[in-house]
Amino acid sequence: MADVAADVDTFLAKVPSEARGALENLRQMIRAVVPDATERIGYGIPAFYYRGRPLVSYGVGTNHCSFYVQSPAVMEAFADELASYDTAKATIRFAPDQPLPPGLVEELVKARMKETDASKAK
Repeated sequence: MADVAADVDTFLAKVPSEARGALENLRQMIRAVVPDATERIGYGIPAFYYRGRPLVSYGVGTNHCSFYVQSPAVMEAFADELASYDTAKATIRFAPDQPLPPGLVEELVKARMKETDASKAK
């Protein structure tokens, strides 16, 4: 994905169909948890912003989709739930045909919202 898309829909239109479906489902899951978040391209990938700050984002690799939780602390707090996934510091990789469970996505997004709210209060 060398070309940076101007908006989220353009980004998704360029994604191969199997991965696009998985990412669109992830997008809808996130949107259901935080409907007032704004979406835009950030660092070349779709990102949700909550209260003006980056919340979570997602993207696609050659053989996987990625959910960027953007918080090592949240990843650590959910280490048990994420044990069966390929993870990095603040990223979860998953196969397009094995999407993340909605309940897990909801918990991760809510944890990021709580983290954002706490940092805004300081």
